[in-house]
Amino acid sequence: MRCVIARFPFELTKSGVLESMKGVKPEQALGASVIIGRRTYPVKQVGQVVTRQDRRDFSAGEVLRAMTQLGFTCRDQSQAPAPTRTLSPFQEASAMLGTAAAV
Repeated sequence: MRCVIARFPFELTKSGVLESMKGVKPEQALGASVIIGRRTYPVKQVGQVVTRQDRRDFSAGEVLRAMTQLGFTCRDQSQAPAPTRTLSPFQEASAMLGTAAAV
């Protein structure tokens, strides 16, 4: 499939992306991510490996669009689970005793 990333045309295939990402250790994905095989990669890491360009040369949206068209599962940062509220030790102990702690 022909994709344009950072104003350059690329012929990308699903098998070609899988082959390119084989043996690449995933970085921690804090924002948008792509699931390739059983691993979750940050979008910018995938774009850098596949295009051999610097991460500053393309946007995450360009890579997300291309990976989605190839059939990979993509997750945007807005789909990340909401952070859970952490309890202080006092609130935790109160919860164990079954009483509500004043905040």
